[in-house]
Amino acid sequence: MRVCFRSSVQPGLIDEYRRRHAAVWPEMLSALQDAGWRDYSLFLGADGLLIGYLECDDFDAVRARMALTAVNTRWQAEMAALFDNPDQAPDEGFQVLEEVFNLDDQVTAAESTNS
Repeated sequence: MRVCFRSSVQPGLIDEYRRRHAAVWPEMLSALQDAGWRDYSLFLGADGLLIGYLECDDFDAVRARMALTAVNTRWQAEMAALFDNPDQAPDEGFQVLEEVFNLDDQVTAAESTNS
């Protein structure tokens, strides 16, 4: 499944957010991969709008697996102050967006109808 989510970084802390993501802890990278996060990317707007995209088998399951890791607990605590709601772990504040169009899916559907 493809998942897109949004969140919000405090505009005055965008440079710090970028700095921390330029060299994510190797242990955190391994934990994400081991939990099943694939093709994970983050996109950040000048106003602090953060958009995330990933592919996984089950989003709730990969989030639950990450929640069990000590490195995720440390990472979320480190990152919390950079977000609009510092009292909430950043990964608990993701607002998942509904996918309404996917080119590959529609092309495949159109090709199968024409076969």
